[in-house]
This record gives sequence, C-alpha cells and structure tokens, in this order.
Amino acid sequence: MAGQIKITLKKSGIGRSKYFTQVLKGLGLTRLHQTVERQDTPEIRGMIAKVSHMVAVEG
Repeated sequence: MAGQIKITLKKSGIGRSKYFTQVLKGLGLTRLHQTVERQDTPEIRGMIAKVSHMVAVEG
C-alpha cells in the first residue's frame, strides 16, 4: 500500500499556462502555501513532476 506525501504550493499559478493551473487544481492546490496530503502513487508523482518548480514535497 502506498504511503502519504505532503505537497505545498510555493509559487503562484498566476501568469502560467492553463496547463500548469489545471495540474495544480488536480492536486487540490488552490492557494499559495497551501499543503495537501495525497497518496504516493505513480499518477500523483507524475503530476508533481510537471509542476516540480512550483511545489515542495515532503515524505
């Protein structure tokens, strides 16, 4: 069973392409410095990889 990871939004999606804002919304990140917990799955890891320059990951 996959563990949990914490994802924190560090940089705003304002002014970025719509693709990045949609990925952030898919992760559940809507506000700056917001932290969410998600299952550590390959799908979530792939989404994190797309916006790695905008988020911080723990766990």
